[in-house]
Amino acid sequence: MKVARKVILLFKDGSSGGGESFADALQPNPNSKIQRLEDSFELSLEKYGIKDQKASGNVFQFVNADGVVEVSIFLLDNYATPLLACALNEVFAAILGEDPSNIPTLVVPFLVEASKLKFENKNSKITDTSLYGWRFGPVNDSTQAIVSKIQTPPEMQINHEQLACMLHLVRLLDVPTFVLVGKFSLRSPSNESLQVINEIGDYVAKFSSLSFIKERVKWSPPKSSKIDEEPWRALYG
Repeated sequence: MKVARKVILLFKDGSSGGGESFADALQPNPNSKIQRLEDSFELSLEKYGIKDQKASGNVFQFVNADGVVEVSIFLLDNYATPLLACALNEVFAAILGEDPSNIPTLVVPFLVEASKLKFENKNSKITDTSLYGWRFGPVNDSTQAIVSKIQTPPEMQINHEQLACMLHLVRLLDVPTFVLVGKFSLRSPSNESLQVINEIGDYVAKFSSLSFIKERVKWSPPKSSKIDEEPWRALYG
């Protein structure tokens, strides 16, 4: 599988359709000669003892006139922990490949309901910010352009499986990665949530040199539910 030097990793969440909608909103710039090609992928999980399921999803390749893949978007199917960790590890292996001299830069955007982020210092002004970002691995021009404009979050406990698993894995891999988190509240009007999505989209578009078409965003806020409090979650915070 060909993978670009710039990679965007998205997740299907099984409820709001945020990942699918976000992928659909990222399109080639109108005046460019970039083509958007879609395919699917399936990666074996047998080495984890899992024979009846695979790590699967969709991949969108943005190819220029010379046939060079400039941007790759991976949209991973919805998995629960611990299967999520196995699937995500295999996706990273496919993205990184076997050539250490050709490591891509990843941007991983999330939209997270505010109650799933528990800040240790609730009096900090930064807790009111709607966008946060973590940088991992070596700094390069692609990540630096985003890092300089996004606030690093304070210490927190994360009760969002996909985000927690992602942060744990990228800490171990130490590859150029920027995890971008947009925070929303179920009590806020839906247009405020869409504004956060659009802000995330603008940053991802700048990173990828793609166009984020806001009119293509179709997002339904997830229904409020009790947050699971398994002890393992605290390990990721």
